[in-house]
Amino acid sequence: QGLPRVEMVTEFRCIEGWSQLVHWTGVRFADFAHKYAGESLTKPYVSIETPDGEYYVGLDTESAMHPQTLLCFEMNGAPLEAGHGAPLRLAIPVKYGVKNIKRIGTIKFTDERPKDYWAEQGYDWYCAL
Repeated sequence: QGLPRVEMVTEFRCIEGWSQLVHWTGVRFADFAHKYAGESLTKPYVSIETPDGEYYVGLDTESAMHPQTLLCFEMNGAPLEAGHGAPLRLAIPVKYGVKNIKRIGTIKFTDERPKDYWAEQGYDWYCAL
C-alpha cells in the first residue's frame, strides 16, 4: 500500500453474460511491476497464482500493464472480504471476470505463455472483452 493509491469504478463482466459496476481501490499493477519486477517487464507474459496454487491465470504483459489494471485491497469502499479475494486481488477490466484472480500468492513474468485454469477448461486463453 506504499504505492500511489488509485480508485476507479469499472464494469466487472462475467463470461456467463452478467455484469455489475464495482468501485475498486488499490494500486496500478504497472506501478507495482515497475517497482519490483525490473528487467522482467520485457517478458511477454504474466503468471499469477493463488497462495495454494489451485487457481491460476495467465495474462499478456500488455494487458497486465494497462492503466486500469489494479492490485486491489478495497471493494465498494470497504476492505476486501475473504469471499472477494482478501487481502489482495486483481481487477483487470479489459478481461472477463475469470482473469480477475482473487487471493494473489505469486506473480511471475515469463517468456512462455503460462497455464490458465479456465483455458484448460476450454475457454479462450485471452478472455478479452
